[in-house]
Amino acid sequence: MGTANIGRSTTGFPKATFIAVAIFALVGTANFAQAATPREEIQSSVEKVLAILKDPSLKPEGKRQERITQLRQVIFPKFDFNEMARRSLGADWQKRTPEQQKEFVKLFTDLIETSYVNNLDSYNGEKVAFTGDKQDGEYAQVDTKITSNKGDDSTVSYKLRQSDGSWKIYDVVIENISIVNNYRSQFNRVIARSSFDDLLRQMREKRFDAVASKSKS
Repeated sequence: MGTANIGRSTTGFPKATFIAVAIFALVGTANFAQAATPREEIQSSVEKVLAILKDPSLKPEGKRQERITQLRQVIFPKFDFNEMARRSLGADWQKRTPEQQKEFVKLFTDLIETSYVNNLDSYNGEKVAFTGDKQDGEYAQVDTKITSNKGDDSTVSYKLRQSDGSWKIYDVVIENISIVNNYRSQFNRVIARSSFDDLLRQMREKRFDAVASKSKS
């Protein structure tokens, strides 16, 4: 299986990935006590997010902001941005002051949200199949396959941890490439070559890709 013909965003994500993220994030609308596994929660919520994406009244350009708002409300609360940011900075996290950590988390969150918002118009009838899942205590992984309307497949796995009674995403693995690990490689290169302050500057300028081999020039 490959993704050669699946469109990719300017931020490096395969376009279909955002659809899968949206579907996954709606896990939060279900009652965890009534579902045995994260996968069951996801499957019970698929129709809700697809209803937003397919709603003809939200497709016109004039309704784009309303569509964005509706999807934001259900998607972003399901990301553990603090954990993602901490992991993406790696060992350098411990060297930073609380103020620096706070600013880094904010800028990292902006990167993820911008990547998503810039690709909200990418849905084109892609299908999502759940191919596996596993749980180990407070950690879980849900594996999916995204099939484009041309028949091309892309694998997306979600890594979650249970926090305050709900499951939250702390990494997304696209075609075996971890978003967190990819960001860490880019961030480490900037810090080694320049400084942490320069990293923050480049993050403000949105000069990093989620699943790209190097930062933008």
